[in-house]
Order: sequence, then C-alpha cells, then structure tokens
Amino acid sequence: MRTLPKDFIMGGATAAYQAEGATKLDGKGLVAWDTWLEEKGRYTAEPASDFYHQYPVDLKLCRKFKIDSLRMSIAWSRIFPNGYGEVNQAGVDYYHRVFAECKKQGVIPFVTIHHFDTPKTLFDNGDFLNRENVEHFVNYAKFCFEEFKEVHYWSTFNEIYPVATNQYLTGIFPPEIKFDLKKVVTCLHNMMWAHARAVNIFKEGNYSGEIGVVHSLEPKYPYSQAKEDIHAAAKDDALSIAFLLDATYKGRYSDKTMALVNEILAANDTQVEFAESDFIAMEKAATQTDFLGINNYQSHWVQHYDKESAIGFNGTGEKGTSFYRIKGIGERIQRDDIPKNDWDWAIYPEGLYDLLVRIKADYPNYGKIYITENGLGFKDNFNDGVIMDEPRIEYLRGNFNSISKAIDAGVDVKGYFIWSLMDVFSWANGYNKRYGLFYVDFETQKRYPKESAYWYKFVSENKVII
Repeated sequence: MRTLPKDFIMGGATAAYQAEGATKLDGKGLVAWDTWLEEKGRYTAEPASDFYHQYPVDLKLCRKFKIDSLRMSIAWSRIFPNGYGEVNQAGVDYYHRVFAECKKQGVIPFVTIHHFDTPKTLFDNGDFLNRENVEHFVNYAKFCFEEFKEVHYWSTFNEIYPVATNQYLTGIFPPEIKFDLKKVVTCLHNMMWAHARAVNIFKEGNYSGEIGVVHSLEPKYPYSQAKEDIHAAAKDDALSIAFLLDATYKGRYSDKTMALVNEILAANDTQVEFAESDFIAMEKAATQTDFLGINNYQSHWVQHYDKESAIGFNGTGEKGTSFYRIKGIGERIQRDDIPKNDWDWAIYPEGLYDLLVRIKADYPNYGKIYITENGLGFKDNFNDGVIMDEPRIEYLRGNFNSISKAIDAGVDVKGYFIWSLMDVFSWANGYNKRYGLFYVDFETQKRYPKESAYWYKFVSENKVII
C-alpha cells in the first residue's frame, strides 16, 4: 500500500453558491444564476446545503472525521451586493463567524475569492469581458485581504477555463453563448490579468499568508497516433492548460501556445490581441504566486475534427448523451476501454499523475501544489441512513495512488481537497449529481456520513492509502 507525507493536508471542498443557500438573505445581492435558474424553472440554489446556517454542523463533522481543512469561497455579492460601492456588513459578519468556528474546530480555511458568482450588476455589464469589472474584482480582493485577517490561504479564482468556456463556448452557464472563441480567449486573459493584479496587491501589502489560483486542468491525449489527432490534442491542451499555466508561471504566453491558440481563432474567423502592459503585472505575479490549486476529475482523448462546432451536454446522468466537437480544435472521443461515470466523465487516475509530473517539468517555479478538487459524481443509494459508495472509494484510491507516485517523482503536492465535503448544488446538474463525503437530505438538511467518509478518515489519520 502506498503512503502520503505525514504533513499532507486532507481537506473538503465547497463553494459559496453551491453550499450556502440564503441567496437573498441578510442583504446579499443577486448573481446571474439566481434569475437564470428561476427562468429555467428546474431547480434553484435555495437552500442548497444551507451552509449559511449549518456551518457549525459541517465543521464539527470535519473535526470528527479528521478533515484538516475546508476549502470555501466568499460570495462577492454578500460583501458588495452590486460588486462595488457600499459594503454589506451582515455578509462580512457572517464570514467572520464561519472563520471563528473554523478556528474553534481546528479546521484551516482555504478561501477562494471568486467561484462562478460575479454579482449580477457586473455580470450583466459583460462580466470579465469588460475590463472595468477587473477593477471591481481587484478592489473586492483587496477588501478581503484587509478585512479577513483570519485567513492564511487565498485563491484568486476558481476554474478560469470553465468560466470562459461554459459561458461562451458550450453555453451551459449563463449567458448561454455558444462557440464564441474570441470571447473565450478574451475572458481567459482578462481573468489571468485580474489574478495577477490581486496577487501583486497581496504581496505589496505584506499581508500574512499565501496566495495562489485554482485551475481546472484535464489532460488531453491524442485518440490515435495519427498526425492530425496529435495536433488536435495539442490545440485542445494549448487552450485549456498551457494558456493558463503560461500566464500563471511565465507571465505571458509562449510562442508555441499562441501559435496553437491563434490557429483555433483563425479557424473560427476571429483574432484576439492583448495589451502589452497587461504582461507587466502578469510577469510580476508569476514569480510571487505561492501555490497552484488543481481541480482534476477526468482526462480527454481528442481526434481531428474539421466541421462546425457541436455540443451535447449530459446534465442528467444519462450515460452516453454527451459529445464535444469544436471547430478548429477537435472532437473529444469516449474510449470504450476507459470506465466512465453516469455523466460520461472518464475515470483515469493515470491522467492526474501525468499532469503533475508535466507541471514539474514545464513550470519548475510552480512552488507547491494542492489538489483543490477531485471526486466522483454519483447517484448515491440512500438506504435507511446508510450510503455504501464503493465506486467513490475506488475512484479516490486510484487518484491518491497517482498523487503518491507523483510525490515520489519529486512533485511537491501538499494536500488534497475532496469535492465535495457534503453534497451540494451542482450548477447545471442540479441536485442528483452527488459528490459529498456526507449525504445531505435536502428536505431536512440532515447529514449522513457515507462509507467514503470513514475511508477518508482512515487515510487522513494514518496517511496510508487502503
């Protein structure tokens, strides 16, 4: 059996909008999701897991099950209802109470400043396509650094790539724009610029603690060894991985990355230019970022594709209903020999190992890494308070073994946060896609530990992967 370092952090991950509920309580401002979900009429994030009121229960469970750390986010519109201007003191006080309870229970908060929830006032004004909103984000981040001195670990953003692609490529998030590669690349760049500016403010202000960014990174492999498939995988990788890591650790985009990204843009009859002055802040931040958070759930196999873009999103867990074909990039193919969950996500822990050793080789100034999200979305079977989720344990075991092997290969991985601590609202998937160590009865808000919670506790206590 493989092991983990004795000081390896074992955490649980959440996000404000997915867990808190209380979407309109105590002065919280609207986010785009509030009105969009109501218009869709399927479900809302109210009350989600009711973390707004249940946080003492969840943090006690952390202590009981040896979960060292809680990854959580601050809801921007709970602090600034309109994204800027007047502060909502009730929101500020709420997070102070959460951090006080963290301290009481011996749980370390890892806090994300932005997790898919731009205030609606700013979202409706272009979100991160509008560079004025970068200024509002930076000011909000500085407020958090000044106000929440209890926090030692900060992440600027959660998953910049899915923000850009779900909003402007696949259209599964509001504002439901599809296949606009110019908007995708513009959003990616502006958010990386915003990240850099927040990092620099944190460092120049000599705030206590550490700061990083959380990227969704899913390895891309060619479906075959045909030249066209190898090139398609390289393009998919350039947009979804290299573009982000170049910005994070080089402060600008390599010639190789930009050649591939420009090829994608040209195939879609567009182009993007960046202000050279942006790279001043980005290059400065590249040497000051303390850690990289990696969200990793799956890997992809890509083949050549030269037709118009087409997307099939599996949001219901009906296996075999997803497809992904992007003009200028390629088509992601489901391999029959790779197991998948009900949402067609490939279960391939070897991909996490490959990703970790690649980062060490390609970006030697990465500092240190936390796996900030990883887990299995599953239709859990609730049987009289007992939830036997062996497939989740098997998924975790494979990924922990990959992390252990990467550590042996010299990658500095400091901790792991399972997605998710408890079952939460899952964006476009609603509530039937459960990830938590703790089953939530969304009617009563009662928590029930799953079999995986006991497995996770053993690994945390013993640092042995069973």
